[in-house]
Amino acid sequence: MTPPIGNITQTPKQQYLGRHILAEFFECDPNVLNNPELVEKYMLEAALECGATVVNKCFHLFMPHGVSGVVIISESHLAIHTWPEYGYAAVDLFTCGEQCDPKVSYEFLKKKFNSKDAKYSQLNRGLMDFSSHNIKHNSFSVSETF
Repeated sequence: MTPPIGNITQTPKQQYLGRHILAEFFECDPNVLNNPELVEKYMLEAALECGATVVNKCFHLFMPHGVSGVVIISESHLAIHTWPEYGYAAVDLFTCGEQCDPKVSYEFLKKKFNSKDAKYSQLNRGLMDFSSHNIKHNSFSVSETF
């Protein structure tokens, strides 16, 4: 991998502004997924674990169950919605630059939610054309799915 330029993620042939992981966590502990304090704590810790700078947060407990929340980071955001009745959480991990690795947050949350099965897709966002200093119109691509 070539070194980053500013806050831009670079690969040898393409440069992206950020990495966006769309994750699904299955067979999680429903007591964790329905606890807004724990979900908030783990999402904040996931942000810090990946090297992000937390700016703000907002979490909400739905009735009869489920938690939604977002952690705003200087590098973008981490968001979640849980379905404790199904042991399922959908999580969005978007970071810009090289200093934050969203996969670190993914692995951290997988453990904290006691997920027996988890999957993610990574989108590279904001494909840059450095010759024109513009973002290409087909600006994101799925780089990996696990």
